Amino acid sequence: MSSDRLFFTAQTPLNCSIRVTVAYWNIITQIKHPIMNGQESAVQATLTQPNEIRRSRSDPNVYLFYKLQREKRWLCAVIRQLNGEGFLITTYPTDAVKEGETIWQK
Repeated sequence: MSSDRLFFTAQTPLNCSIRVTVAYWNIITQIKHPIMNGQESAVQATLTQPNEIRRSRSDPNVYLFYKLQREKRWLCAVIRQLNGEGFLITTYPTDAVKEGETIWQK
């Protein structure tokens, strides 16, 4: 599989399509957050069916998607959106939802 090929897309509740390439997924899972290796289904679920979406306090085009995995443990997927399209910046497990304006809530 070519590394610049599309790995997956996800349609968010913000009516934004998120694209993830094979190459970028490899950066996330091999360099940034190796714990996310094999978790693409959980990331897609976080993007398509989050419990909460917050806007970044530092960048109005960046959104943090949170999906509860178990008590006090969320999966966070961070995306950048512009004009209805976006891309995954990173994703990681967390025990806290960051501050920021709540944009969407289940």
